Amino acid sequence: MKRAILSVSNKNGIVEFATSLKELGYELYSTGGTKRILEEAQVDVKSVSELTQFPEIMDGRVKTLHPAVHGGILADRDKSEHLEELKAQHIDLIDLVVVNLYPFQKTVDNPDVTEMDAIENIDIGGPTMLRAAAKNFKHVTTVVHPADYNEVINRIKNDQLDEAYRKSLMIKVFEHTTQYDKAIVNFFKDNKETLRYGENPQQSAYFVRTTDAKHTIAGAKQLHGKQLSFNNIKDADAALSLVKKFDEPTTIAIKHMNPCGVGIGNSIEEAFQNAFDADNQSIFGGIIALNRPVTATLAETLHSIFLEVVIAPQFTQEALDILTKKKNIRLLEIDTTIDNREQEFVSVSGGYLVQDKDNFEVSRADMTVATEVEPTEAQWEAMLLGWKVVGAVKSNAVILSNAKQTVGIGAGQMNRVGSAKIALERAIEINDNVALVSDGFFPMDDTVELAAKNGIKAIIQPGGSIKDQDSIDMANKYGITMVMTGMRHFKH
Repeated sequence: MKRAILSVSNKNGIVEFATSLKELGYELYSTGGTKRILEEAQVDVKSVSELTQFPEIMDGRVKTLHPAVHGGILADRDKSEHLEELKAQHIDLIDLVVVNLYPFQKTVDNPDVTEMDAIENIDIGGPTMLRAAAKNFKHVTTVVHPADYNEVINRIKNDQLDEAYRKSLMIKVFEHTTQYDKAIVNFFKDNKETLRYGENPQQSAYFVRTTDAKHTIAGAKQLHGKQLSFNNIKDADAALSLVKKFDEPTTIAIKHMNPCGVGIGNSIEEAFQNAFDADNQSIFGGIIALNRPVTATLAETLHSIFLEVVIAPQFTQEALDILTKKKNIRLLEIDTTIDNREQEFVSVSGGYLVQDKDNFEVSRADMTVATEVEPTEAQWEAMLLGWKVVGAVKSNAVILSNAKQTVGIGAGQMNRVGSAKIALERAIEINDNVALVSDGFFPMDDTVELAAKNGIKAIIQPGGSIKDQDSIDMANKYGITMVMTGMRHFKH
C-alpha cells in the first residue's frame, strides 16, 4: 500500500486532494489542524503518532521528527541494505509528502508582530520533511503548492508520476524553503541592532525592530550619517509622532524628548523658519522632523545649523548633495502618514505597559467656551496649534503658541504653575493672539492669574477640575477667553 503524509498550513484543496488519494489506494497520515479538517470531512486518516508510536509533545513542536517518518522518506529503494534496515526497525516506506509551511512572512508583515510570534511561526518539522522527501525525489513525490494537486492526481491515475516530474517538484520545494529561510533571516537580521550604548555610556543597549513599516522609525531609510544612538532614536520617534499630526507644512524641533520649537507655514521653508525662531538656541544639537520634502533652499539653511538628525518624507538630490557634506548628520527618509493602529510599549521592572498612541483629536466644534469672552479667529488658530503640540510635551506641560508657532514651552514640572512660569519667562512674545495651553486641568486658579498678569488673553485646557469655576471666574475677572476641550494630553 502507498503511504502519504499530509501536513499543511494552507488548507485550500486539501480535502479534495486527500479524498482522491484515498480513492487511489493511499494510506493517509496527518497532524494537528490538517488531520482535524480531514476527519471533519470524513476522510479516513491516521495520526502520525500511529506511525511513530510516539505522541506529539511540546504543544506540537515535536511530532514528525522521528525515524519512523524520516526513515520511511529517506530510504534509497535501490539499496537492499536500506530496505532491510527498515524491515528490522518495523518502518514502512512513505511515498508522498504533502507539506506547506507556517505563514512566517504573513506573520511578520503584521506591524504589531512580536519576536515571540515570529519564533512560533518558524516551522521545523515541515521543512525537514520537505527537504528529506525532495532529496529522495527518485523514489518520493513532494508537493508544496496546492496548485499542483490536480496534476499529481492525474499523473497517479495515468501512471505518469515519473522521476522527471518528481524532480521538477523537488526544485519547487527548495525554492520554497529558500524563500522561507530568507524571510526568517531578513526578519531577525534587521530585528536587533546593537547600539554603542544606551542613555549613558555605562548602559549597554540595542534596538529591536518589530516592523519595517515605512511610517515608523524602525522602517526609516537612513540616507546618510553615522549610526543612530539610543537617544537619537527616542528623540526622532518623538519628533515623528508629533509632525504626523499636522496637515499643513510643519517643522518640529525636538530636544531631550520635548519639542523646543514647532512652526507651520505656507511652505516648508517658512515652517522651518517659524520653528527656528520659536527657540533659536535650543534647536542646536537637536532633531527636526518635516512633513514635506527637503529642498535645496531649505538644505542650505539646515547645513548652517548643527543638527543631529533630519527627518523628512523625501530629500531632493540637490538637498542631499548639500547636507551630505556634513559627515555625521543623520538623514532619515520616513513616510509621515499617521497610523492610528500604532501602540506604545514602555518597560517596567518585571514587564511592560502597552497603550494606544495619543493620536486622538477633539474638534473645535466639540470644545466649549467657558468664559464670557469669545475667542477671536487668531486666538482659535493659536489654541488649536498649541493643543496639537502640548500632548508631545512632558507633563506637567504648559506652552504658549500663536497661529504659526510655539512661542514658549514649560515642560515636566511637578506643579502646573511651575511649568507656566517657565513658559512665560522664555516666551519670545506675548500679545492678545498668543494662547496659553495646558495638557491637564487647573487644580486652582493660580495659573490663570499668573497668565493674566503676564498679558495672556486666551487659554485652552481640558477642564474637569472640581475647582473649574474658580479658574473661569479668574479668567472673567481679567477678560480672558478660556476654552475647555474635555480631553487631557498627559505625557509622563
